Amino acid sequence: MSAEKTVIAGAEEGGAAAVAPGSPVVAWLLRRASWPLWGVAGALMVAVIFNVQRHSPTVGMDNDFVVKAARALLRGEAPYADKRFLYLPSAVPAAVPEALLSAGKLRLLVPVAGVGLVVLGWAVSLRIFRISVRSRLAVLGVAALAFFEPFRNVVNIGNWTLASVAALPVVLLLALRSRWVAAGAVLGLALALKPLLAPLLLLLVLARRWQALAVAVAVPVVASVSAALVMPHPGMFFTRTLPFLLRGQDSFARPFDASLGMILTRLGVPETAAYGVAAVAAVAGSGCAWARWRRGDEGPLRLVETAAMLMLAAFLVSRPSFDHYLLVVLPPLVASVVLPGSAPRTVWFWAALVPQVSGLVWPHLEGLHRRAFKDAAMLWTVAAVLAWSCVRPRVLRAVAIMPVGPESADRTPVRDVF
Repeated sequence: MSAEKTVIAGAEEGGAAAVAPGSPVVAWLLRRASWPLWGVAGALMVAVIFNVQRHSPTVGMDNDFVVKAARALLRGEAPYADKRFLYLPSAVPAAVPEALLSAGKLRLLVPVAGVGLVVLGWAVSLRIFRISVRSRLAVLGVAALAFFEPFRNVVNIGNWTLASVAALPVVLLLALRSRWVAAGAVLGLALALKPLLAPLLLLLVLARRWQALAVAVAVPVVASVSAALVMPHPGMFFTRTLPFLLRGQDSFARPFDASLGMILTRLGVPETAAYGVAAVAAVAGSGCAWARWRRGDEGPLRLVETAAMLMLAAFLVSRPSFDHYLLVVLPPLVASVVLPGSAPRTVWFWAALVPQVSGLVWPHLEGLHRRAFKDAAMLWTVAAVLAWSCVRPRVLRAVAIMPVGPESADRTPVRDVF
């Protein structure tokens, strides 16, 4: 007979997470997935890659802008001559390996890399909560991606947001293991590719990890200065690119902008008032993140919810804000479903994602110039659910006792004692 052990959420035994989730559904999700189920998930990812590779005339529309900037650098021309190259100078040398490949190879490489980065982010998110990557939750998460529009969109256009999807959970996992300087280095590398994760610098401030903060800032600064020294007219980043970004880009991007200020403006609210409301919402969201951190309970949920709230607060006010931005915070948030009290334990969290299921048709919102309203509803609802999760009072929960020997692997775990 196996000995009973005190099991902290996520401790593993025999390849499956041995947790006391307090829910039969979560208990089922944490058991090991069958190989046929993995086969289905793998086939769905291959189908996504094949669909992008077959129908995309470019190497990913957004990725194409970065590759063109790298090729301009190789020709001795100014990368920022193209107004749609919007990243820091450090992104240009990072795209040089792509610039050396043919378009045919890139049509396959870009979607494969995109899918791989998102799956990597999901796998690392599971490890934050010490959930086995062989669990049913792991494989169902991969399968669900194939039906999630923001995932399909970002893989199709090859936007470098994909690097942030993988980087954010790595940063959180390193921080959870008290490797804050390494977390700062990974954050700095992500910022050097695309500064989307800049709000996470506030997480380092909240944690008072000043050395990690210095590393996170130094990496993109040094990389960008070094890249600027070898490219023609790097000052165009300040004279051309930054003003273009601060104006919210142009008429091409605005129909897809799901930020609070832009949506309110499209609904007839005066621009000053609309962006004032957005700023207030962003400050409130940051306050919720601060309140969540101040609660002080140790563990992965504190890190994940604080980081996700900081990012979502920024998405409310950023210009522009696209549907695939949510994919940056979604993997660690979904992985937190194993813990009672987490945001995914509420029906509103999942209700926010339903409109983004591929194949569902929403009247008057499917056109390219109206889908931003659907994307905004998703971003705002997830932000509101997480904000409530951050500020609501919580009852201290006891740790359950359960047997974790091999003979108990397929039994329903005991219920939580709370």
